[in-house]
Amino acid sequence: MTVSVAERTAADLLAGLAALPDDHHDRPRLRDRAIEAWLPLARHLAQRYSGRGEPTDDLVQTATVGLIKAVDKFDPSRGVDFAGYAIPTIIGEIKRHFRDRTWSVRVPRRLQELRLAITEANSTLTHSLGRSPTVADVATHLGVSEEDVLEGLEGARAYNATSLSTPVTADGTTELGDTLGGEDNEFELAETRVALGPALARLDEREQRILTLRFYGNLTQSQIADQVGISQMHVSRLLTRALAKLRSELRDAL
Repeated sequence: MTVSVAERTAADLLAGLAALPDDHHDRPRLRDRAIEAWLPLARHLAQRYSGRGEPTDDLVQTATVGLIKAVDKFDPSRGVDFAGYAIPTIIGEIKRHFRDRTWSVRVPRRLQELRLAITEANSTLTHSLGRSPTVADVATHLGVSEEDVLEGLEGARAYNATSLSTPVTADGTTELGDTLGGEDNEFELAETRVALGPALARLDEREQRILTLRFYGNLTQSQIADQVGISQMHVSRLLTRALAKLRSELRDAL
């Protein structure tokens, strides 16, 4: 039997689809026609969520996915009209899109849902109170603690990320990325420097002076020999002995 769909309304298409066996050869074609007939509903619902940072095309695509799910799962025998069944399904799909796809940093679902609740509460309370609601107002409206509201507001900061190319000065010459610190290799030496002081204190006065002249004064062994009044070879031996003592002390300390 060939099913004519040329003059059927959107509701008729769904009724006809439900009446066909799952393996009927006309079922895929009728399903496509039913989805196309209800696409204006999906587009309308997607438009309600535009202006929230997501491209409209992406929202329409998400709403269409919700529509397809609704068409595939709709059962006319339950006595519910399709629009009443499809609207919550499509809106649920759009909200999942915002919850799962649009956060720059992943936060717990509880905070994502709390953020949405806070946004809706702000809108409702601003209208009813005639002013911007306080944290206490929102907490009372939602039946949660003020700490929960503050946590939700803090978590909302993860929704959008700020580009490192964002200017941070009036003239635009400095970007956010310019203010970030780089890798500091000196941190790796912090523990060694802390231990070095006590280790140096255990050397005798002449060994300390020779090491200071060599590594802080950047003098050669010959120059050190002239200042200390000993031979260059003696300076070499004292340096070797002092460094050996320091290595031993540092191994014990670290």
